[in-house]
Amino acid sequence: MFPLLFKIGPIQIHTYGFMIALGFFAALSTVRRLAARSNMNPEFAADTAFWLLVMGLIGARLLFVITRWQDYAADPLAVLRIWEGGLVFFGGPLLALPWGIWWAKKHKMSFWKLIDIFLPALALGHAFGRLGCVAAGCCYGRPTELAWGIRFQSELVEPTLRGIPLHPVQLYEFTALMTLFAGLLWVHRHRRFDGQVGITYLLAYPFIRTITETFRGDFVRGFVFGGVLSTSQFISLGFFMTGVLLLWNRMRTRSP
Repeated sequence: MFPLLFKIGPIQIHTYGFMIALGFFAALSTVRRLAARSNMNPEFAADTAFWLLVMGLIGARLLFVITRWQDYAADPLAVLRIWEGGLVFFGGPLLALPWGIWWAKKHKMSFWKLIDIFLPALALGHAFGRLGCVAAGCCYGRPTELAWGIRFQSELVEPTLRGIPLHPVQLYEFTALMTLFAGLLWVHRHRRFDGQVGITYLLAYPFIRTITETFRGDFVRGFVFGGVLSTSQFISLGFFMTGVLLLWNRMRTRSP
């Protein structure tokens, strides 16, 4: 755990915020490259990426605050201190995706090309964010006796779990996301129809998240169906079904 990257006088650079910024620039580079490959203006794609980031951060922060509302009720201004950690990934797409649909219609863009360009970049940026989670001590795992368990002392960790080996679930997901990113680039290069890359993400990431959730130890995130599924697993189911519906729609509209 390394929450503070460095400090210069009163200026503090938090590792979590730094990794989020690094992830954004890596994702932006990917967007530019894929946009050029898809005959889309790279500058316009970069502007779109910026607003998608803004929408995504707002959504991810709001969902995190909702899951920990009691912690923020006593200090409402803490909601704005996003650089200290505290994002729920699924809150980002839940806000950014509808905004992206509206943006595509406004600028008469192909929604299918849009998701083919931005969802691989999302996987890459998300991977960097998971490294930030390790540094901040959030999104931690449950206790483990495995040799690679990580000990956290962060205030974001439940008191009973501080200082004991926990599953490095953040690194599990980082590895899976980087693998997904590489796979999506391959699909983009060999895609047979617009939308194939984005739909592949919507079908694949829910499986990644559902599996990694089984190693999570931060139970404050909430559960549904009497504890059968975590909130993120439940949302993953919705994302997977969305991918299935989009695939069905794409196949139907492409039929002779």
